[in-house]
This record gives sequence, structure tokens and C-alpha cells, in this order.
Amino acid sequence: MKKNQLLFMCGMTVASALSAATGNDKDKPNIIFILCDDLGYGDLACYGQKYIQTPNIDRLAREGMLFTQAYAGSPVSAPSRAALMTGQHSGHTHVRGNKEYWYDSPVMYYGDNEEYSVVGQEPYDTGHIILPEIMKMNGYTTGMFGKWAGGYEGSGSTPDKRGIDEFYGYICQFQAHLYYPNFLNRFSTAKGDTATIRITLDENIPYPMFGDDYRKRTQYSADLIHREALAWLDKQSDSQPFYGFFTYTLPHAELVQPNDSILKYYKNKFFTDKTWGGSEGSRYNEAVHTHAEFAGMITRLDAYVGEIMDKLKEKGLDENTIVVFSSDNGPHEEGGADPEFFGRDGKLRGLKRQCYEGGIRIPFIVRWPEKIEAGSVNDHQLAFYDLMPTFCEIIGDRRFPKRYLNRKINDDCFDGISFLPTLLGDDENQKKHDFLYWEFHETDQIAVRMDDWKLIIKTGVPHLYDLKTDLHEDHDVSEQYPDIVNEMIKIIFREHRPSDLFEVTLPDADVGKNVK
Repeated sequence: MKKNQLLFMCGMTVASALSAATGNDKDKPNIIFILCDDLGYGDLACYGQKYIQTPNIDRLAREGMLFTQAYAGSPVSAPSRAALMTGQHSGHTHVRGNKEYWYDSPVMYYGDNEEYSVVGQEPYDTGHIILPEIMKMNGYTTGMFGKWAGGYEGSGSTPDKRGIDEFYGYICQFQAHLYYPNFLNRFSTAKGDTATIRITLDENIPYPMFGDDYRKRTQYSADLIHREALAWLDKQSDSQPFYGFFTYTLPHAELVQPNDSILKYYKNKFFTDKTWGGSEGSRYNEAVHTHAEFAGMITRLDAYVGEIMDKLKEKGLDENTIVVFSSDNGPHEEGGADPEFFGRDGKLRGLKRQCYEGGIRIPFIVRWPEKIEAGSVNDHQLAFYDLMPTFCEIIGDRRFPKRYLNRKINDDCFDGISFLPTLLGDDENQKKHDFLYWEFHETDQIAVRMDDWKLIIKTGVPHLYDLKTDLHEDHDVSEQYPDIVNEMIKIIFREHRPSDLFEVTLPDADVGKNVK
């Protein structure tokens, strides 16, 4: 019998059991959250992928817990990350889409690297606390490496203003569509930065952003970001707990990478490969070996995970560090990517930008030595907005949520539920969601999951699916179960808060008008 199971049988609470397992406050566990970009539910070998090698991520699953019903916050990047950062679902959080800013600034197309003043996404609400700020308030040193997507340059919501001690990567996620950019962004208190700044990539600048000469660029952003993440990790010790948020851009968008042993392996594996010749107005360069490039990007990401785990072990930190691995949404087909070839929907319907399961159900793995049963698989339903309360409970912060609600904001709230009991093997005492909720203005969709029922509203029209018997969401049973449809529509009217920036079409108002 596991130690944690015995503690629960003796009547201890999750908090007391965790305290017994981890010791006092100075032994708070470190946390590293590895969030990749557009990796589908079926893109990893441990989730059934047959073409792509991911030995290090698979090892995480063997040593930790693999979740089968974990969900992103949204079917696209910025709002999905907003749900994680704010602890709110996309009917409540301010950022619900990829709204972007560049005033007279052709971010992707300039060649002189002029210092445009406003580049990036809609900022997080500065009045609502976000996860790094909570970790910072609890004594953690914080580092973030990769995509920010939580506010444009110069806004009130950049890493230097939101609880991050050290940042390196892309402030603007639009720029992150290309892997050989003109510049990246940095904020480092250790280097004396007082605000987020730009770091020019001088070796890339001489070559144009598009065309044959683009591949002469040598400064590959994914590698640069990973090196900075490892350097930050190398500075950490057991004297102060740390929270690392590694938001890698792989395997998103542009199919390009260094022509090293990883890519060469897949070029040989996919000897007969597809070529993508680009499309009019595309932001992406042409790709010759599309299958090899895509598979190589995931294996490259896997190699990064292996180096992170090696660094933790080298530093003697692997036993007291929780490592979480996930993706921000479902798979894409941009830049020549071929999800059909790889079976990337993992038997799920839909891709990125869709509220079907394929757009929002994601790989989710947690490794925590001696606390999580190695090799366990769990079907608990969780969403990104559950991370904040879970981390708070793990680090012993009993102030959540009351301490962090802003009374000056009308109806400020958190929507998540801690899944720490599940991690500790106490499924019987795990509180479950009455429903999970998504809305996405770009495709005008709203989705609600309630037990095994899944309701999708498309331009105001409801479609109901029973995931227990119809995981692929092929059979709309809304006419057979009108009472279920009405119950779930009432949830929408309770949860949706109007947004001038991210408008969606609600279903028939007559159904929910009497909702209390």
C-alpha cells in the first residue's frame, strides 16, 4: 500500500498528508511547467503516436501520471494560456482570443529591425492576479522562457510587471510563427534589466525573412530559448523554491529547423515525403520535407525535455521538483503540417480553433517522485484553469481564493478546482467539476462538457454529443435529449460574461432567461 493511501485511510486531509510527505515550508516542491505549442492529443508515443519518437516524454509518463481527459483553456494559444495564468475559463477571463497589436508595424516582414513600439497581444487584466504573481508572493523565484502572449510590448502586462524574475523569448506570439526571427525579448533582473527589452539576433538580420536565403539564418529561436531555460535552471538550488514556465514554440507553425541528426533521421524515415509550396499571403516559408520536419520538431522538443530532466538530476533537484508537461491546444494544419497523415487527432474530431475534442483535449503528464504512483493513468476531467488552485494547495497557500480576489473588480472570480487529491492517489475525495466551459469568438463556438455530455454551440445553434458512446462527436443527439440541451444552455447563460473584444453568438435566449 502506498504511503499516501495509508495516510488517507487514517483520516488525514490532503493538506496534512502533503505536509507529512514533503516536510515544512522550506521544503516546498519546485515546479516546472513545460507547455508546448499545438501538440495534439495523439502526437506522443505514450498517447498512441506510431511515427514519432518521444522517449523522454514517454519516460515522464512511466514515472508519473498520464491524464486522458485533460483540456486546454481554449482552442488557440493566447486565450488558452490566459486560462492557465488567470484561473478563469474563457467565459470569464479578459483575454479570449488572439487579438494582436502592431500599429503601422509589419512585424513579420521588415528587414531592418526598426524599433516598433507596440507589438504583441491583448494584455491580461492588470487588476486580476496571475499565477506567476502568486508563486512570487509565496517565496518562489520565477522564470519563463518561450511565448508570453499576455500583453503587447509597453503594456501593463509584460513579464517584468507580472511576477516574472527572468524571461527570454517572444513577447508577441505572432512573431513566434517563424523560428529564425530578427529579435527576441528578455527581462532579467540578474542582468540589470528594468523592463522587458529586445535582443537583436545579428546573425539572422543579413538574410531576408522570406525566400531561399531565409534558411541561411543560423539563430534558431527554439534552441536559443531552451539554452536560456537551462542556464536559468542551472542557477537554481534547494535554498529557494523555483517555478519555471517553459513555453516552447515547438511544434507550432513553420516547418523548419537545423538540418542535424534529428531531421536527417526523419528524412530517411519518410523517404517519400510531401512538399508544401506555400500559399498566397501566407506568413510561412515553403517546406520541402513536411512530414520529416514536423516529426523532427516533436523529437527535438522531446530532447529538450530530456535535457531538463538531466539538469534537475545533475543539480540534485529531481526528487523535489514537480514536472508538468502539456500543450496549449489541439493540432494545427498551418504551414504544410499534415495532421491526417500522423493521425494527430488521436481518434478525436477537430483541430486547433475548434471546440470539438480534437481542438481542446490535450496531452497532460505530471511527474512527482514518491507522491505520484509511477505509470498511473487517470481519467479525471481537468482544465487549464485548475492549475492555479492545484499549485496553491501543493505549496500550502491557504489564502487561495479569498486572498487573491480583487474587490475593486465586479465579479472577480476563479473557476478552477484543485486536482491534488488525484495526484496523491485519493480519487475518492477528488472534487469534480459540474461542467467545463469554453468559448471562442474566431469560429463563433461555445462548448460545455457536463459528465459525458458535450454541447457545442456553432453560430448560436446547439449540437449535443454523448462522449461515452461517441467520442468522435459524429452523432448530434440534441433532438433526442432536449432537456439535457436546455440544462447545458442554462450553464452558458450563467457563465458567459459579455465581451466587446471577443463576441460570440449565444443560443436562443428563451431557454436561459429564467436562470438564477
